[in-house]
Amino acid sequence: MISITAIIKSKQEKIEEVKNLIQNLVLQTRKEEACIRYDLHTTENVFIIWEEWKDQAGLDIHNNQPYLQDFIKQSESFASAPIQVYKTVQIL
Repeated sequence: MISITAIIKSKQEKIEEVKNLIQNLVLQTRKEEACIRYDLHTTENVFIIWEEWKDQAGLDIHNNQPYLQDFIKQSESFASAPIQVYKTVQIL
């Protein structure tokens, strides 16, 4: 299993727009066969996506989905910092 944490920091004036875009991303991603978990958390203007994937092949498919690529492209206009993505391994 592969775990990913993605952190998206929205510009203050774009919070609602970003929330809507991310919610759509979550709904689309949860339909993917290799997706085990794709949970959205937020605090103020920070959105955190906690992901779990069956395998690298499934994650590769996800990373090439048009809705994810569109989201990444749009992030240039609404993010206050580059999206941070961490591929992690559970230790406990």
